[in-house]
Amino acid sequence: MAAAKCLRWGVRRAGTWLFPPPVCCPRRALHTQVDGTEFQSSYSLDKLYPDSKGADTAWRVPDDLKQASNDIPLDRLMISYCRSSGPGGQNVNKVNSKAEVRFHLATADWIAEPVRQKIAVRHKNKINRAGELIVTSESSRFQFRNLADCLQKIRDMITEASQTPKEPSREDAQTRRIRIENMNRERLRQKRINSAIKTSRRVDVD
Repeated sequence: MAAAKCLRWGVRRAGTWLFPPPVCCPRRALHTQVDGTEFQSSYSLDKLYPDSKGADTAWRVPDDLKQASNDIPLDRLMISYCRSSGPGGQNVNKVNSKAEVRFHLATADWIAEPVRQKIAVRHKNKINRAGELIVTSESSRFQFRNLADCLQKIRDMITEASQTPKEPSREDAQTRRIRIENMNRERLRQKRINSAIKTSRRVDVD
């Protein structure tokens, strides 16, 4: 029994001499590329925003932000930031990450006049007494992403108001007219039923 224990101890010591333990964790080696750089996910900030460099770019708009000729002019917007109630962990209600974009809708000459009229009708709850259209976003904990979300909301408003309604065909118009007639007929029938119920509840007083 003692000889077997001594043999196992000798084999174990010889194994440590012949096969030394690895220097780094093999699981971490899986996340290291061939050229020696560490692994980066496809959703990392360097790949989502390749033109942004530095630790403070997520909190400000880059100075070299390129805009197309038909895009929203940032110099015509009033951009401000305030405390956010959205995601943020320990920084919630401590960092001004909520973005607010407003502009005077009636004088926004970079939007066509018919489009402005439709926006004023469809989004009248977002226009204050001064005639300013206010768009806010707090979906992210970064100011730059919330600002991008506000600009995308404005683009969606313009796109929605720029679409011309389709002319209904003769079959669609006839189907709509029949549905409206059926709805009115059902409404009057229910009204007569309710009236009869109320009449039956009355008590004649001599």
